[in-house]
Amino acid sequence: MTTRRTFLASSLALTGASLSGCASILPSEWVTLIDGTRVPIEWKQLGQGNWSIVDKTILQGQNGKGGYLVSPKSYTDFEIRAEFWGDDNANSGIFIRCADPAKVGAATAYEVNIWDKRPDPSYGSGAIVDFAALKQPYPKTANRWNLFEIVARGERVTVTLNGVQTVDMINGKYRSGPVALQSAGGTIRFRKVEIREL
Repeated sequence: MTTRRTFLASSLALTGASLSGCASILPSEWVTLIDGTRVPIEWKQLGQGNWSIVDKTILQGQNGKGGYLVSPKSYTDFEIRAEFWGDDNANSGIFIRCADPAKVGAATAYEVNIWDKRPDPSYGSGAIVDFAALKQPYPKTANRWNLFEIVARGERVTVTLNGVQTVDMINGKYRSGPVALQSAGGTIRFRKVEIREL
């Protein structure tokens, strides 16, 4: 009887450990970072961009000056869903795993680009600047609502734009850091940005 009880206790302990291990790798719940109702004051603003709320979106581009909104939290493995709209001249992007929150840029983070008119279109909208180029035909995003789905897990980063995968890369240069929204030209709106940690 003692042997049987010991066996059952060990089995239950192992089962519990297994379930606990499974729970630890399940994705967390979606968290809304941007909902279009307010400019998040807890986010750091870099540059001179005039971020404001217009028609339930965060709008930047009214003063012709660029800037960034940088999340207060760092993320390692995650999935992002971002709804955005840019005009013909929009030069924007979503920066992930920013290595230096005080100096956000393509040289310090992965920049998921929003720029239809980039001089080198292979790194235009849907690309990761300097890391993952696009294949033709190049996506166009101007004057419409678009959806980015960005997944970063370990060294793998994928980008899907309006249901079409534009990036699937393996690169370990940046492993963790804040998320940043950019405006560097034209007009850009973000309607909703959500994240869940993986």
